[in-house]
Amino acid sequence: MKFRSDPSAIRGSLAPVVTPFTDAGAVDHDSLRALVRWQLDSGSHGISLGGSTGEPSAQSVAERIAAMRTAADEIADRVPFLPGTGSAKLDETLELTAAAAELGADAALVITPYYARPTQEALYRWYATVAREFPDLPLVIYNVPSRTAVDIEPETVRRLFTDFDNVVGVKETTKDFEHFSRVLHACGPELLVWSGIELLCLPLMALGGAGFISAVANLAPAAVARMYELWEQGDHAGARALHYRLHPLVDLLFVETNPAPAKWVLARQGRIASDHVRPPLTAPTDAGLERIRALLAAGGDLTQQL
Repeated sequence: MKFRSDPSAIRGSLAPVVTPFTDAGAVDHDSLRALVRWQLDSGSHGISLGGSTGEPSAQSVAERIAAMRTAADEIADRVPFLPGTGSAKLDETLELTAAAAELGADAALVITPYYARPTQEALYRWYATVAREFPDLPLVIYNVPSRTAVDIEPETVRRLFTDFDNVVGVKETTKDFEHFSRVLHACGPELLVWSGIELLCLPLMALGGAGFISAVANLAPAAVARMYELWEQGDHAGARALHYRLHPLVDLLFVETNPAPAKWVLARQGRIASDHVRPPLTAPTDAGLERIRALLAAGGDLTQQL
């Protein structure tokens, strides 16, 4: 939790790792440890767990907490740890966030409550409740309308950022790039904004973004981290070159529902023991695998450390 007191230091490529399962469907903690070690060895600037790529809605609260514990133990304060602690239920969100705080997380990534489609006032009250309950824990709003059916508006983010010192940032996973700009304009440069849309990660840096929480870091962590570093060093041409080289792997992720394609690749590379995804997701179809193999051939060199 050494980054908790200065959340402005939580920048760069924060890898949203998959949650590995055994063939029988149990959480595979050994594979999770191996993934975290690989991310650290590859230069990722932080680790997230339990966002959309981690299949949180298919796990129990106890399973999610146990996975957070494993990740926190392996990270050991070497880089920032931002576990996803949101749920469709407020009591579960509070329980998960409390566990994250106890385990030493540097911030909690709290998704907008899904399925219910709350109003903006309801979203404000939801996050206000979490912020008041954990005043010493930095909170990052997680906006992913394609999965939750609700879009937290820039003005609502501004209200929360203004009213609560521990609301420090937002992960924007929307293809509406205008939304990114309006959030930063409403809140100012002190708000930390990460992109969760792979092909908007680099463009966000031009607006003053803090980095990216990009699923492609599961496949090419060194390349994604290096892209951020090149941008920060002023080598914008080098960063753009990596951005375009990553295109095939980005497309691979979404051949079928994420994270099934990523898990298939990771299992074939021996980084996790099984490509199992929990229902309602399924392993890639034969047609999907044909496309995945072609895209891996096009961009697979980046799955090795640079």
